[in-house]
Amino acid sequence: QVQLAESGGGLVQAGGSLRLSCAASGRTFSPYVMGWFRQAPGKEREFVAAITSRDGLTSYAGSVKGRFTISRDNAKNTVTLQMNSLKPEDTAVYYCAGAENGPMSWMSKYNYWGQGTQVTVSS
Repeated sequence: QVQLAESGGGLVQAGGSLRLSCAASGRTFSPYVMGWFRQAPGKEREFVAAITSRDGLTSYAGSVKGRFTISRDNAKNTVTLQMNSLKPEDTAVYYCAGAENGPMSWMSKYNYWGQGTQVTVSS
């Protein structure tokens, strides 16, 4: 059983920064890719960013490119999402997820999910 646990969410003013972390635990976990998704109230869950475990290749949604940075530490089984220049429209529950194959942005490929962490950006 693999568990993913997110941390680092909270309330921040527009223009501020937050750093989300995701820790994997349980059986040996070697996903092809780790990603972050988010779901705002009344909206569908959407892709935010992803990174491959082996090569560190990254992919970002257009709405966060240049503001968010995803990174990973394979030795610690952690993935981090650094979020800068936050906007009110970034408000959502952010989920960490893992997939054993790609494409990186396809939510249907992810079969390991965390419980989510709330990010609220005030204007």
